[in-house]
Amino acid sequence: MFKRQGGQRPNIVGGLFGWLWLAVAIVPIYYIVVTSLRSQADYYVENPLSLPSNPTLRAYVSVFQNDFATYFINSVLVTLATVAIVLIISFMASYVIVRSRTRFSDRIFSLFLLGIAIPIQATIVPVYYLIVQLGLYDTLWALILPSIAFAIPISVLILTNFLRDVPKELFESMRVDGATDWQMLWRLAAPLSKPALVTVGIYDALNVWNGFLFPLILTQSADKRVLPLSLWNFQGSFSSDTPAILAAVVLSALPLIIAYAVGRRQMVAGLTAGVGK
Repeated sequence: MFKRQGGQRPNIVGGLFGWLWLAVAIVPIYYIVVTSLRSQADYYVENPLSLPSNPTLRAYVSVFQNDFATYFINSVLVTLATVAIVLIISFMASYVIVRSRTRFSDRIFSLFLLGIAIPIQATIVPVYYLIVQLGLYDTLWALILPSIAFAIPISVLILTNFLRDVPKELFESMRVDGATDWQMLWRLAAPLSKPALVTVGIYDALNVWNGFLFPLILTQSADKRVLPLSLWNFQGSFSSDTPAILAAVVLSALPLIIAYAVGRRQMVAGLTAGVGK
């Protein structure tokens, strides 16, 4: 081991790998943005990593002219409904699991953990059959209900680990003051669990917003499409409008970037819950 003298030795290797990883993450984003500002003709002749010689917003205009607002609203509705229902159900289930401490609640928690191991692709046929039998095919509820089912297990895991860090004395003091479980849930547990709730909300919103399999299988009408499916509008039989596709990608990513920027501190606190145990 090297003996430190006067200060910490710089980690040159770690710094190089850090810059390399930054380049790996930044270059694709840079490519998407600069390509969305090119014309279709310039896209085929210019260096893909160079700045556009004739920057234009034609691709963004084309995106808005192809019912982008409809797809955006559908994605917002599906995402907000899914996240809201998942947060309410998962938070109440996590509270019961943490506070009851019975064999039944432990088995319920194990059942939730089992749901994490089930991939969406393995259940698409029974999900499709169930949605058709319920008469929900080609509706937004056909996207919301399965998304809720697959988001609950990981949400319960995160919220349960966070609630276990809340001191029991706080609950006992409220119990002595005559508070019911319902009051402790919303007046004590909910405010203290804000970082975990933000984490679950952003994580689930990201999965639902970028979801492609459920919209592809469970909807077919143009007015029920969400943003991932809207990219097909810019693909022809023999060519694709690549700048328009990437412009749609940029516009689709903006809401998630804003959500992460607003809730990043709470998200980090929620992800690190229980690490010290």
